[in-house]
Amino acid sequence: MRIPAHSVCTAIRDDIVAGVYERGSRLTEELLARRYGVSRVPVREALRTLEAEGFVVTRRHAGACVAEPTEQEGADLLEMRMLLEPLGASRAAQRRTEAHLKVLRGLVRLGQERARRGNSEDLRSLGAWFHETLAQASGSAAMTSMLTQLRHKIAWMYAVEAPANPVESWAEHGGIVDAVARGDGERARALTALHTERATAAHRLRFTGGGDRPDRVRNSQHPVNMTGLRH
Repeated sequence: MRIPAHSVCTAIRDDIVAGVYERGSRLTEELLARRYGVSRVPVREALRTLEAEGFVVTRRHAGACVAEPTEQEGADLLEMRMLLEPLGASRAAQRRTEAHLKVLRGLVRLGQERARRGNSEDLRSLGAWFHETLAQASGSAAMTSMLTQLRHKIAWMYAVEAPANPVESWAEHGGIVDAVARGDGERARALTALHTERATAAHRLRFTGGGDRPDRVRNSQHPVNMTGLRH
């Protein structure tokens, strides 16, 4: 069985975001191949992809290392998301399918129900699913990919405080879906811009100055997902 490089890439990226590999730590092909139970070939390909995405850097005499983004780079990521998400919502109002609407409406119903119950963990995952689906509804593979990368990097760099009023937050999600369903691109853009601005204010940097890094690499929380893979 040959494990695709994208599966290895997803596993390494997820572990970087989760803090399994600390900023600046070395990522040797041999160690990664053993950890994920694969050969060095898909690891090498995965590291090249992660370097292009900004999660990994190659340093002289050290090889591949986890990147150490600055506070300014983090601020730039948030600003880019604040520009792109409203644009994606506007495009979704023109290009969404009935399947997209069905999923978005279902997520809003679940989100509103969980918000009333105060289940914050469910709300976090539902929110990520909502914004991913909204991006897909834009009909632009490039925009969807870019927003996905932004979300991964922002999740790596920032901790997010739970909304003070989750019911209100999910009402905003519902308003966005209503605008998308009506094909009202301008309203979808405006509501998403407001929602994203409020969400951005709840972001707090996980690290500053590089002085708070643990000394050890923590255990990976998941193996490479090989479900459905066949030679």
